[in-house]
Amino acid sequence: MPVELLRAPALDPTVPYAYAARAAGLVWTAGACPLDREGRVVHPGDVAGQAAQVLDNLVEQLAAAGCALGDVVSTTVHVASSERADLVAAWEVVRTGFGDHDPPSTLLGVTVLGYPGQLVEVTAVAVAPA
Repeated sequence: MPVELLRAPALDPTVPYAYAARAAGLVWTAGACPLDREGRVVHPGDVAGQAAQVLDNLVEQLAAAGCALGDVVSTTVHVASSERADLVAAWEVVRTGFGDHDPPSTLLGVTVLGYPGQLVEVTAVAVAPA
């Protein structure tokens, strides 16, 4: 079965990678980052603010594959911090965004993420619609 690489029209068109890939009935997202449409990191120094933007961008990535948050089967949440409070702040935003849908998730504190000033990133795996 071929792999379909997907762009997300509502997100920054200059990123050098696909926002999602669909194959064998599943969708994998690239790390959703706290970027605005022009590729700028938003909410500098604000973990919760960045997590909210990340979740909005994840929704757009999933939509490009015909999916929604309710189709997600797992997530990984990366937070560039060694402070547990920062991890919890990001997690609370992500968890709230998923509402009653509670997929398995991994929450990680990491040293650094890809964009200057980036504090949060979320990847997801979803079931593609039939």
